[in-house]
Amino acid sequence: MQLKIKNNLKKYITGIAITTTLLQACKSESGLYPVPETTISDRNVFDTPARIEGLVNGIYRNLKAASLYGGRYLMYQDVRGEDFINVTLNSFTGFDSWNNSYSSGSNDINNLWSAAYTTINSANIVIQGLENTTVISEAAAAAYVGEAKFLRALSYFSLITVFAQPYALDQGASPGIPLRLQAETSTANNALARSTVAEVYAQIIQDLNDAESALPDNYTTAMLNTTRAHKNTATALKTRVYLTTGNFPKVIEEAAKIVPQTTAPFSAQRGVAHALQSDIQVLFSSNYTTTESILSMPMTPTDALSGQSAIGFVYLVNREYYLNPTGILGSAQWSATDVRRNLLQTTAGRQYLRKYAKASPFVDYIPVIRYAEVLLNYAEAAAEGGQLDLASSLLLAVHRRSDPSFTLAADIANDKSRLLTAIAHERRIELLGEGFGGQDLLRKLQALPAKGDANIQTPRVEPSAQNYIFPPPNTEIATNPLFR
Repeated sequence: MQLKIKNNLKKYITGIAITTTLLQACKSESGLYPVPETTISDRNVFDTPARIEGLVNGIYRNLKAASLYGGRYLMYQDVRGEDFINVTLNSFTGFDSWNNSYSSGSNDINNLWSAAYTTINSANIVIQGLENTTVISEAAAAAYVGEAKFLRALSYFSLITVFAQPYALDQGASPGIPLRLQAETSTANNALARSTVAEVYAQIIQDLNDAESALPDNYTTAMLNTTRAHKNTATALKTRVYLTTGNFPKVIEEAAKIVPQTTAPFSAQRGVAHALQSDIQVLFSSNYTTTESILSMPMTPTDALSGQSAIGFVYLVNREYYLNPTGILGSAQWSATDVRRNLLQTTAGRQYLRKYAKASPFVDYIPVIRYAEVLLNYAEAAAEGGQLDLASSLLLAVHRRSDPSFTLAADIANDKSRLLTAIAHERRIELLGEGFGGQDLLRKLQALPAKGDANIQTPRVEPSAQNYIFPPPNTEIATNPLFR
């Protein structure tokens, strides 16, 4: 772990803000909006239930960093696919990701790495600090540790999918990333070799299994059910992780826990009653806490990103990427009457994404996991396993929510290869701008496509190319002598 991260984390643990404002935020649902007031000693941060809760809230706060799930990580992933065309060549808003031209010194690379490992270390601090606590009940401590392990797993997954070779290349035998599982408050343990990709994924799954066992079924409000991890949150993320490693039977096993039906309508019968909302536009405009939103990063007027840090500014206000007319935008599967086209905006003949359409201070919640994704993960795994009827039903449920007249031709529904193609197209339509563009290509070992217009172009990148994955950050190279 780089010096910058450790120094920041020492400040975090010795000077963490456990304040009246933060504690009120804990009680008023999300708990993700801390405002500093005083500092306390690192010897006392686990001394009261309120301080412990503040530490847990701090993990979510770190996850919500601009370079991670504050939105920019989603953008880095999406613009690697073919569906966005860059306009500005602005290195501060993901052009190097779009152009597949990052270097180890790129700010995006170093900031993403730092944000994820800061989240990981804050999770490790909570996990280690609650090992023998008597300040809170055993059940409460276990639930907090479950949240910490979930957030650690999500952070590692976010790193391993961009900084290491895809699992499918060699079943995870390639070098991965350093697997840091102990709390660090100094630079003493910087030297740590990479674990393999398979070892990192094994830890992610172990953390998610532990989290699922320890987390509560639900919380008392829709806000908490959307912004804090519960059992279904861990299960939903497992469907994404197993899909990424190509373990389709496990995707099916996990998805069935929260999608127990084999025909529509689909809904969770355990914990939070997750289901598709009747109108997808609601999720991105008027209600960010419906049961479709399994996990989202909340924003408020006093706690929101601004300028180039805000994904809404990049996509819609400054219009730095427009939708490729020859990409998914031009797919026959996405009809002109599909309600999801209302999440686009036409300006000067170009289509721009408006899922994040609130004006400054950009208070749109950032989606991390939606029930629609779980249905599509399940659909792909079911199709891969030869359950074509189930896969078709899941695909149709997602599509018909926005386009009721849609039908799936028999020669597609009954053909595994063509059905998988339709599911892949549906993912690009439904999850556009939510961080799946590059990830879905890499997990299948597909090339990053050539794209552009008359002004800017970027070439195709094959899986064997060095720039198929992100380069390691200079900060890690410089401070970790075992990082090779």
